[in-house]
Amino acid sequence: MQQAPRGVRLVIAIVGRRNAGKSSLINAVTGQDIAIVSDTPGTTTDPVAKPYELLPLGPVTFFDTAGLDDVGELGALRVKATRKILMRADLCILVCGEQGLGGPEKELLEEVQGLEIPVILAANKSDLRAPLEEEIAYCRQTNIRFMPVSSKTGQGVDGLKQALIDMAPLEYKQEPALVSDCVTEGDWVVCVVPIDLAAPKGRLILPQVQVLREILDCDAVGVVVKEREIEEALASLRRPPALVVTDSQVVLKVAGDVPDAVPMTTFSILFARYKGDLPKLAAGAAAIDDLADGDRVLIAEACSHHPVADDIGRVKIPRWFSQYTGKELRFEFYAGHDFPDDLERYKLAVHCGACMLNRMEMLRRIRECHRRGVAITNYGVAISKVQGLLPRVLRPFGL
Repeated sequence: MQQAPRGVRLVIAIVGRRNAGKSSLINAVTGQDIAIVSDTPGTTTDPVAKPYELLPLGPVTFFDTAGLDDVGELGALRVKATRKILMRADLCILVCGEQGLGGPEKELLEEVQGLEIPVILAANKSDLRAPLEEEIAYCRQTNIRFMPVSSKTGQGVDGLKQALIDMAPLEYKQEPALVSDCVTEGDWVVCVVPIDLAAPKGRLILPQVQVLREILDCDAVGVVVKEREIEEALASLRRPPALVVTDSQVVLKVAGDVPDAVPMTTFSILFARYKGDLPKLAAGAAAIDDLADGDRVLIAEACSHHPVADDIGRVKIPRWFSQYTGKELRFEFYAGHDFPDDLERYKLAVHCGACMLNRMEMLRRIRECHRRGVAITNYGVAISKVQGLLPRVLRPFGL
């Protein structure tokens, strides 16, 4: 459970005012003393992550966060950190304490619903204060699930866990296809994996591993080669493969070696539909043709890593864009869970494959860009676009 990749974990944010009992509740839900509990308001400062196995749903991460009513300059930074967690959340538990459902809670509930995050209002400390009828009525009117709980007595905790399971997004109950809808039992699938300076030593990257695992789950045959061996591999097969999946960085060479009749795509494009919205990301690539001198392009990476000499996001994509457009463009880079608040400054956002994000966070980033009028695409789609191969790599999906 501890080894489940971060990007496949359901993220559950626990938010509320200081001293509402958020830390006590997370301890009660997990059955472990993993969050510091104190009567002193503001004990939790930075968000605290707790991996947990919420059966039968699977691996999740609970985030215990700072109080929404934190004060002072540091308090404002803590509240900002809490809101960043909300941008990553698949589910939210808003915890009310003795203060009940007031203005701060209602404001946050509106914000969470605006982000389309399923939310539960947990009336904690219900052993000390019974929920008011008007609070229950407010939740009923706004279609918010209301649950009286007590982290001290355990009242309602099991029901809260079941509610989280019931409200989980569909993709966590029925995972979207990565490659399984493109292959059937007995098919051959050729995966082209270049080994360059950016390749991690002694292992494959997560998208490659997940695609290979799904191929095996389909009882298909996965063949892994480097780009220099693709012709020999295809000639060795007794029949054409059902699909060729290549790293985007060598898509131009691989396309030249793979007959046009053989379906071909890239790992990044598989992840564009697995973790995001492939039609929207494909449509966003059209904005590359409209870029003008001085336009800002956001390069967004989901993971932080030390850039190598020919880094894909910081070196290769900017170079390919400049060659394709012939324009003087301004590239800005964001890594990890940071995403700029001032998206309007950018003409285009180019996102990585999002293997380290959960699907909800990636969809939220796509939706936020569209809301701000900013085109968004991803690495694989953009690379195939500037290489003149986008129609071919989208063909297996009817796009």
